Amino acid sequence: MNVFNKLGLTTGAIAFLVLAGTLIPKTSYAEKGAAASQDPAVVRTRQQIKMLDDLFKNAIVLIDQTYVKNPSDTSAAAAGKALFAAMKKSGWYEVRLLGLTDTIGDPDDLPKDNFEKSAALKLRPGGNQTVEEVIQKDGKGYLRMATGIPVVSEHCVMCHANFKGDKGNVGALSYTVPLIK
Repeated sequence: MNVFNKLGLTTGAIAFLVLAGTLIPKTSYAEKGAAASQDPAVVRTRQQIKMLDDLFKNAIVLIDQTYVKNPSDTSAAAAGKALFAAMKKSGWYEVRLLGLTDTIGDPDDLPKDNFEKSAALKLRPGGNQTVEEVIQKDGKGYLRMATGIPVVSEHCVMCHANFKGDKGNVGALSYTVPLIK
């Protein structure tokens, strides 16, 4: 059983998500064309998310290499999630860790909304691609972006033996960041 079955998604539902996008009101690049992706607020916010993504992924790898020595140690993913929660509590933005494989230990890591479910389908095969969309929520614009996480360390397979040899993205970070005006 894969993650999409766990989410209760049928093949038809998965195809619908990929083809139709989300049901959340949004401004998508498909609807607005290339001009929307070049909107100065979107460009600034995209750059901010790329910086955050690089920072978080490097911090998690450094935590993993420095502090995770055996399976009973606090995982780098748990440390990252604590950091994400602190940033959200401070009102900066939201970032979530998503599991993309058949085995997801924490139900909070399941893709929750249509954006995350669609991103999971696109990111799982691997590569450096990102998935993004612009949405309006409570009268405010946000950039949603998801980026893939491959297996980058032997420490990953210390606790997740099923990841050994996996060439795809086993996880993703899902960002929801207010547009920077």
